[in-house]
Amino acid sequence: MIKIALLGNPNVGKSTLFNILTGMHQHTGNWTGKTVGVTKGYHDNLEIYDLPGTYSLIPHSKEEEVTSNFIRYDSYDIAVIVCDAVSIERNLNLVLQTLEVTNRVIVCVNLIDEAKKLKIDIDYKKLSSILNVPVIGVSARKKIGINELVDSMNNFKENDTFKMKYNEKIEECINIINNNRFESIYSLITLKSKNKEKLEKIKQCINYLNDFDINVSDEIIKEIVKTSESISRQIIKYHKEDDMKKNNKIDKILTNKITGIPIMIIILVLVFYISIKGANYPSDLLFQLFEYIGNYLKKLLINIHIPSIIYKPLIDGMYKVSTWVIAVMLPPMAIFFPLFTLLEDLGVLPRIALNLDGFFRKSKACGKQALTMMMGFGCNAVGVTGARIIDSKRERLIAILTNSFVPCNGRFPTIITILTIFFIGTTSNIFNSFFNIILLTIIILLGILVTLLVSRILSNTILKGYPSFFILELPPFRKPQIGKVIIRSIFNRTLFVLGRAIVVAIPAGLIIWFLANITINNISILNYMSNFLNNFGLLLGMDGVIILAFLLGFPANEIVIPIMLMIYTSKGILIDISNMDTLKSILIANNWNYITAISVLIFTLFHFPCSTTLLTIKKETNSLKWTFMSFILTLIIGILLCLLISNILRFIDCIFL
Repeated sequence: MIKIALLGNPNVGKSTLFNILTGMHQHTGNWTGKTVGVTKGYHDNLEIYDLPGTYSLIPHSKEEEVTSNFIRYDSYDIAVIVCDAVSIERNLNLVLQTLEVTNRVIVCVNLIDEAKKLKIDIDYKKLSSILNVPVIGVSARKKIGINELVDSMNNFKENDTFKMKYNEKIEECINIINNNRFESIYSLITLKSKNKEKLEKIKQCINYLNDFDINVSDEIIKEIVKTSESISRQIIKYHKEDDMKKNNKIDKILTNKITGIPIMIIILVLVFYISIKGANYPSDLLFQLFEYIGNYLKKLLINIHIPSIIYKPLIDGMYKVSTWVIAVMLPPMAIFFPLFTLLEDLGVLPRIALNLDGFFRKSKACGKQALTMMMGFGCNAVGVTGARIIDSKRERLIAILTNSFVPCNGRFPTIITILTIFFIGTTSNIFNSFFNIILLTIIILLGILVTLLVSRILSNTILKGYPSFFILELPPFRKPQIGKVIIRSIFNRTLFVLGRAIVVAIPAGLIIWFLANITINNISILNYMSNFLNNFGLLLGMDGVIILAFLLGFPANEIVIPIMLMIYTSKGILIDISNMDTLKSILIANNWNYITAISVLIFTLFHFPCSTTLLTIKKETNSLKWTFMSFILTLIIGILLCLLISNILRFIDCIFL
């Protein structure tokens, strides 16, 4: 069995190649850090290890450390370095470093189809001659060159390979340390060694180099980059420079400080708008289907003489709440996550993340948090699991704790309903829809602003620290694989979230039904509870019914407004009023005004995470402490903001009325 170490920069198609070779199905996203562990697979007599993406064998993150340690210390027969044919110059940096560690190297130049489209010619024989290692061109997605690569692995012969030459003073120090070549370089850059005697030699070498004003790290990196550029000039020919310039112009627009943020906002708002509007019709169909099935089941249970005390909680409670959650959650998620994955595969998300990277670094958080935050717009639970791409435990916790400050698709229906009724108007026209998008955008930006502020506060208090080193790659724009996008987003994200939501919604439906239908002195327990919470609700610009609806909506944000209506109308089951004018009259009859509406909007945006998100936080952190922290942090901020803003608005009312 030949042991293969598969390594390469992030986003070069390494995991796709691994899947093709082994038949396994790893997630292959278009941003850094998707592979965060070592995965093993087999191809005939090849034992293949898919290592985390890395830019360097001098690690700056957990991912890079895993790969560095494997290449430096593990026993393997061949290191196959996967490079991007479109960006081979940058990828050669890792190749040159790996050749310092081992002669047993094969260079696999992937994405040759992308290079062909851009009319980039690579002289593989010339590159092989320079490095003195096999160089194979492949397209993993189109399965081109796979057989040649496998043959090269099976028939590999070790040779004396290309070695870097650094400043003569640095070369002098490398020999003095008396370690293997790469370990000497590693020690000089990191000033690390478990051997005290060697550590002393390293310090002496550094002092010696300082006398000549030589910065080891800078000199080594500069020489590697210079050598990569020199090799690239010998092996690459560009025949379509206009297209390259065109892509660069697009990048400059998308990542420009002036144009990047507005374009990012427009893209995200369009995704939200399509998700919300596109979900209306399938949601209505699901509601009708579930209502038909529910009525049929109720009649069936009545016909077989099941007592009402049994079938009503089951159908009007458990069934109605769980199917309500499905009907409201499934369609927007089934639209949002494929759109989100599409942006990921196109290469747009890394550019959006780049625009936000500076803001998160100023908050002493990781730039990758921008990506997890955007996942949270679809579902906060998915945003929490997405935090796995962040290496630092401190920064990962910050991303998890703050993810609920951006509204998920479960909160959009409530936000849009309130905006439509109280600030836009119930008449359906283009102007109102446009105004709705503007107000929704403002609310989203408020959520992002609070995410940044709280991240900064956490970084200065309970999670002190500084942002870790983070390289954000801008991959070339690529045509996404639509089929895989849909399958991956539906199964890996949508159904994952929906499954957890239903598990909690089923028992919650029973509890809500009993609270609404058990009466004392002709008053339901639900009404007693809302009356008890009324004074607290009024203090926050709301009422007891609204507070209770948020509490009972803990299983899923989608059922908050239906629970409000259930209490206001004294119905024993969840009700849906699709007519906005009717809904507005019910709310106004129960003393709603613009202050109530604003307070509800704020509390919708900033209140405790739903049960699905909290379960996910518990699983990801394996800690009740951080799960409780995520609950109490968002709740306190929501209460304080409602308290402050509602009382400011009341004060303004007193002055002008």
